[in-house]
Amino acid sequence: MTTQTIVTAAMLAIGDELLSGRTKDKNIGHLADILTLSGIDLKEVRIVADEEGAIVEALNALRTRYTYVFTSGGIGPTHDDITADAVSAAFGVPCLHDPAAMTLLGDMYAKRGMEFTEARKRMARMPEGAAHIANPVSTAPGFTIGNVYVMAGVPQVFQAMLDAVVPTLDTGARMLSRAIPCPFGEGDIGTPLAEIQKAHPETSIGSYPKYDGKTFSTEIVVRARSEDVLTPAVEAVFAMVETIRAAKIAQNTSAEA
Repeated sequence: MTTQTIVTAAMLAIGDELLSGRTKDKNIGHLADILTLSGIDLKEVRIVADEEGAIVEALNALRTRYTYVFTSGGIGPTHDDITADAVSAAFGVPCLHDPAAMTLLGDMYAKRGMEFTEARKRMARMPEGAAHIANPVSTAPGFTIGNVYVMAGVPQVFQAMLDAVVPTLDTGARMLSRAIPCPFGEGDIGTPLAEIQKAHPETSIGSYPKYDGKTFSTEIVVRARSEDVLTPAVEAVFAMVETIRAAKIAQNTSAEA
């Protein structure tokens, strides 16, 4: 459901392998893209190790601060997959083998002629009272409790679970953005750009330096939730670029004279 209020989110990526560099995260960027398109502002991302205390501390901080929290990783069959335990601890409820998840997984392994081992049964554990997040890729469900959505770390599965979740979320007005190329470096534009930001407080203005091996330039991105707010700020940025350009031409002319 689309609302006029601002809807915010955070992500908690879980796993020693992310912090060691063995695994390169692909889920943060995908989540950011999908939430931006949905009118949800991703405001914070944290990465924590497979340590229950660290997960609980981060989750409790994030879930009280933002509309939604999305987690990735730690819901597999191995001993270090402790996300379900940590989320249960954060909410103060027991972590149990969910009967419906046990049936889903038991049937899947039976069809594949594979034993439903104790390790595989770990993937059916979730906090008491949690609801399933469907997993059309590999069956083992994620889960949601409160405003927290717990999903797999494997990118293909994470993306499929997110597809199932997004239609159920409240969304806000989408953020509009306009990119303006600027041939000058941040040292030239820093002060006047700060003045433009101050004059247009309902916008968010970012500057992103570039270097082509010879010269510095900047891409300036203006963001706002309505065209009425966005357009005057964009016009001010274009005017700033032209003012700096004219000043540099005048300086060169004076030097030649």
